[in-house]
Amino acid sequence: MKLHLTKAADPNIFTGYGEGYVAINNQRFEHNVLVMPGRDIVRWEPAGFDSLSAADFSALLALQPEIVILGTGDTLRFPKPDFTRPLAAAHVGFEAMDTKAACRTYNVLVAEGRKVLAAIIV
Repeated sequence: MKLHLTKAADPNIFTGYGEGYVAINNQRFEHNVLVMPGRDIVRWEPAGFDSLSAADFSALLALQPEIVILGTGDTLRFPKPDFTRPLAAAHVGFEAMDTKAACRTYNVLVAEGRKVLAAIIV
């Protein structure tokens, strides 16, 4: 039996991060982004963590993720439980972590072939 490594086309991998930016596939973004494997990178509209709303999380369901990773900026912060309730009701996994950890975790989940959505606050 022969085994062959198969790579997803355009997986959208985080290749860097720092103060005020993330890099995806070596392209720098200085605004909040939504990232999924094999999909276009989308600007995420919330101005920052404090401006997040329940509608921001409900809108993520349209992308049909299996797991949502929220990168909350330089420090770990948790959104209000009411905001993430629609994700739980749809059986979508959710984790909040600082943005650097979110980028690393997203890359691991993509490598596992998971349908993960990273919602990143820069």
